[in-house]
Amino acid sequence: MSEIRVGTCAWSDHEDYFPKGLPQGDRLAYYARHFPIVEVDSSFYRLQPPKWYASWAAKTPPGFVFNVKAYGAMTKHHREPRPGEGDLAEVFRHFDFSVQPLREAGKLKALHFQFPPWFTRKPENLEWVQFCREFFPEDILAVEFRHHSWFEGPVREETLAFLRRIRAVNVICDEPQVGSGAVPSVVAVTDPRLAIVRFHGRNKKTWYIKGESSAQRFDYLYSRDELQEWVPPVQQQLAPEAEEVHLLMNNNRANYAVRNALDMMELLGQHVPERDERGVPAVAGGSQGNEQLRLF
Repeated sequence: MSEIRVGTCAWSDHEDYFPKGLPQGDRLAYYARHFPIVEVDSSFYRLQPPKWYASWAAKTPPGFVFNVKAYGAMTKHHREPRPGEGDLAEVFRHFDFSVQPLREAGKLKALHFQFPPWFTRKPENLEWVQFCREFFPEDILAVEFRHHSWFEGPVREETLAFLRRIRAVNVICDEPQVGSGAVPSVVAVTDPRLAIVRFHGRNKKTWYIKGESSAQRFDYLYSRDELQEWVPPVQQQLAPEAEEVHLLMNNNRANYAVRNALDMMELLGQHVPERDERGVPAVAGGSQGNEQLRLF
C-alpha cells in the first residue's frame, strides 16, 4: 500500500491558519508541523533563486517533500519569456538550476506542469508536453490539463496512454464542471511512482472570473461528505497502483484549504492535531506568547 500525503497548494496564503504574530519566515516550519507535503505555487509566477529553495529545504523536517509548479512561460501561459529572462531555453535552464537544492536535499517529489485552458489537444501541444518531459528526465513530471479536449470520448484513453508512454503523472482534478476550461476527474495512474489529486473547489460562479485573486476564484469549502466521496477512489484505485499519493487542497480562501486537508486526513484515518473553534490546529497558550513559535 502506498503512502498517502495530504497537504495544500502553497503555505503562506492561509492567513487564518497561522497563529497571530507568527513571523512570515516561520510559516513554512509551522506548516510542516502538521503536513508532510506542500506544493510550491510562487514558482509559477516568477523564476525563483536557488537560495529560496535551499532555505525551504532547511526549514522542513526529514521526510517532508515539495511539488514545484513550473514557471508560466514553460506551460504556455505566456507567449514569450518576460523581458530580462532570455529565451525559452534559458528559462528552462534557470528553473532546472533553481530547484537543485531541493533535489540535493531529497525533498523534490515532482515538477508540476499545469497547462492553461487554451492549451488544447493537438499535435504541437503533445510535442510540447513530451519536450518538457525530456528536459527533466530524472524528475517526476506531473501534468495537469485544463481543457476538456484532452479527455473527450475515446481521446481520454489516448491521452492516458500518451502520459504512460512518456512516464508522466496524470494530475486528477476536482473542479467545477462548467465550459471547456474544465476537465472531469479522470482517476487513473499513469506513472506508478506517484498519483496526484488537486482539489480546486466546486464554485462554478467564480471558475472563469478574471482580474481577481486566486482566493476569490477558489472560494469554496468542501463538506466532509464531498471529501468522503474521494476516499474509496484514493484507497481502492490510486493507492494500490502508485507508490505515493498526494492530495492537495487548492481552495485557498481564508483557512479553507487547511481545514479541508485536516478533514481529509481524518477521513483517511490519519493522525490530526487537536483543532480549535476555527477548525485549524490549536496553539498552546492561544494567540499569546508567540515567541515560543519562532522556529528558526
